[in-house]
Parts: sequence; structure tokens; C-alpha cells
Amino acid sequence: MARIPYADPGRPEHREAAAHIVASRKRLGHLHRMLLHSPPVARGWIEMYDAVRWKTVLSGKLRELVMCQVAAINGAEYEWAAHAPIALREGATQAQLDALPDWSKADVFDAQERATLALCDAMTRHVHVPPDVFAAAKAVLPERELVELVVTIAGYNCVSRVIEAFEINGTDPLP
Repeated sequence: MARIPYADPGRPEHREAAAHIVASRKRLGHLHRMLLHSPPVARGWIEMYDAVRWKTVLSGKLRELVMCQVAAINGAEYEWAAHAPIALREGATQAQLDALPDWSKADVFDAQERATLALCDAMTRHVHVPPDVFAAAKAVLPERELVELVVTIAGYNCVSRVIEAFEINGTDPLP
């Protein structure tokens, strides 16, 4: 059970933000219902993550691999459950998803994926990225994609932290 009740999208102060979310995502999920407690945050959240997910040139496969890796590192099962199917649709394999917890020892990732995952691990586990890890990512991605990758990793660390702080698990009944 989430630590606080989910917001009621029917309340007058939540309606506009709820409509904004539904226009983008087609539904109000558990995370969105929690964010509705602060309508400006809910709207801003959707704008930010719509940009990260649908307005970047970073490959969908890399984007979803790092989202899943962030979820794996942070123990965010709700986030993993949301993004693993998308990762498969974007070209990741089940073998890659299975290997994520110990990806550096697996032979299922190419050089670009390995550099991307190393950057993800450094940002997620340590915040500070060693120069050689950043240089490896910089060598395989153009600057725009590198910016998009870093923002995606940072953003989905935020997602998992919000989900885990509120204990959102996706199974709670929504009123």
C-alpha cells in the first residue's frame, strides 16, 4: 500500500493536470495519481518525461536499457515492470534484460551498449562519473545523444526514488 492515499483526479484542483496526463499517457497510472497531489509538479513531470521518452534522437533501445538498469540497481520493481516490455519492443533481447544486473560479464551487449551501461552504473551508484567512463560514452555517442542519455539516466533515477519513497507498487487499487 502506498504511504499516502492516491489523489482524486475528480477534485476540481486536480482535473486540469489529470486531463493533461491522460492526453499524453492515455491513462492515469499509480505514479501519476500520486503526483496529482501537486498539480504543477504532475504537469511538469509529464512535460519532462514526454521530452525524454518521445522527443529525443537517442535510440529507444539504449533509452529503455538504461531505464531498466536504473530500476534494477535501485530495486524499483514497478519501474522495471513498466519498462522491460518497452525495452523488448525497442529491440533489446530477453538475454540482455536478464544480464543487466551483471552486464559487464555478459557477452550480449555491443560496445555502445556497454559504454552506455557503464555510464548508467556510475551515475546511479556513485553520482560522480570517472573520466574514463565518460570518455567511453562520448566516443560512441554524438553530443546531443550523450546529453539525452545523461538526462534519461538522471531522470529515471528520480522516477525510481519517487516510486520507492511512496512505496508505489502498481497493485494498489485506485479509488
